[in-house]
Amino acid sequence: MQIEFCVPCLLGLEGLIADELRQMDAENVRAENGRVLFSGDEYTLARANIRSRFAERILVMLGSFEAHSFEDLFQGTKALPWENWIGKADAFPVKGYSLNSDLFSVSDCQAIIKKAVVERLKAKYNIPWFDETGSLYQIQFSIMKNNVSLFIDTSGRGLHKRGYRPAANAAPLKETLAAALCSLAHLRHYHTLYDPMCGSGTIIIEGALMALNIAPGIQRRFTAETWSQCPPEVWRKERTAARENMRHDIEFHAYGSDIDEAALEIARENAKRAGVENYVTFKKADVRDFKPVTEKATVICNPPYGERLLDAESAHEIYKILGKRFTPQKGRSYEIITADEEFEKMFGRKADKRRKLYNGMIKCQVYMYFK
Repeated sequence: MQIEFCVPCLLGLEGLIADELRQMDAENVRAENGRVLFSGDEYTLARANIRSRFAERILVMLGSFEAHSFEDLFQGTKALPWENWIGKADAFPVKGYSLNSDLFSVSDCQAIIKKAVVERLKAKYNIPWFDETGSLYQIQFSIMKNNVSLFIDTSGRGLHKRGYRPAANAAPLKETLAAALCSLAHLRHYHTLYDPMCGSGTIIIEGALMALNIAPGIQRRFTAETWSQCPPEVWRKERTAARENMRHDIEFHAYGSDIDEAALEIARENAKRAGVENYVTFKKADVRDFKPVTEKATVICNPPYGERLLDAESAHEIYKILGKRFTPQKGRSYEIITADEEFEKMFGRKADKRRKLYNGMIKCQVYMYFK
């Protein structure tokens, strides 16, 4: 069964997602602003959910059309083949958003889309009422500049929720963004990873998962596992393939440090749940005393900045400390993400490379030093 998919993502991660989807044998991959589109079958659906490190969720794309009125929205929605997915007993709630469009009331749009789907299914199944007690087919819509796109969510909980982090300290970094930072640093299994301000350990854990080639979704469940279109044998096959690709015979190690002992305890528990506790070490230490214990090092950190935890003055003091501790040396690279535009000035050196990313709604820069 050929399916069209859409992957919403954090701004700046589109290229990384497109690359990983191609490695999963997805077809017709094309990156757009804030999302990536691709084609595949039910195996691609399961594989993308289990293996994607950077995607927010995997959506089945039902169709797109222009709508300036509620009648346009109703007819456009009703024309789509909902019966190919939603059965007589299945649940199909609706949620979404509208931006810069004539149809700006989200609640009204929800009601119209729901009514249109019901009318379509009534005609197809020849029944007057839907109990909606079966599998969940969460309908999502986006209306941007009067262009409507309609989807069904296959993931359920966002894919950044790997399952290893039930608790976190203040202002945690999303797992998808932490994985992206590791990818941008070209982290490999023969590298040693450091995060001297690791908090609850997300960068360290995501780095270990990447180095060991552990699929981030291997331990969790997905909404589409209950769908008739994606039977259990599909998920079994993809999970088995993902487990066979794991690498536990490598010498990778990662070191995380922080001044917050409570956060470090959470990090240790998270690493255990993620299955990487033998490849990571967490210890209490001040960033002022940071010094890699290996000659070669990949250092990635997400220091607190004004909008997150610290006032600007305190954040700037930390950047000055990082500038002193992160000294240029052959075999070492440093990567720092922050929203503070004064970072390079306080750090004391211009970055060798910069990359714009978003931490949620906060625009950040990734400053890379490798020369």
